[in-house]
Amino acid sequence: MSEAALRIDKWLWYARFFKSRTLASAVCAGGKVRLDGAAVGKAHTPLRPGQVLTFVQGRHVRIVKVLGLGTRRGPATEAQTLYEDLARRAARRRCRVWRRPNAVAAAAGRQRRSGATPTG
Repeated sequence: MSEAALRIDKWLWYARFFKSRTLASAVCAGGKVRLDGAAVGKAHTPLRPGQVLTFVQGRHVRIVKVLGLGTRRGPATEAQTLYEDLARRAARRRCRVWRRPNAVAAAAGRQRRSGATPTG
């Protein structure tokens, strides 16, 4: 039995990453999309749930895991159910690690400003 698949350009359009399917096709044809780490040169490459897409959107690199294929270009809430944004999850993790030392320094700064140190 054949596993369900959808063209990459169509999926990118369904998931609302690009305003038109033509733009999604151009990005694929330009070699700016990677499917599970391998460069994609054609928009008609089949995409299946569970695969990871990496592509540039504006000034951001998007890394998304395909959760569903979809049947239409629906509203944003419906489109968000088609993927899991892995880049955003990694950014949140980096942000938490980055903020920890700053939170300690900020707390120390508050103690100094609160009058805990003697003035002369």
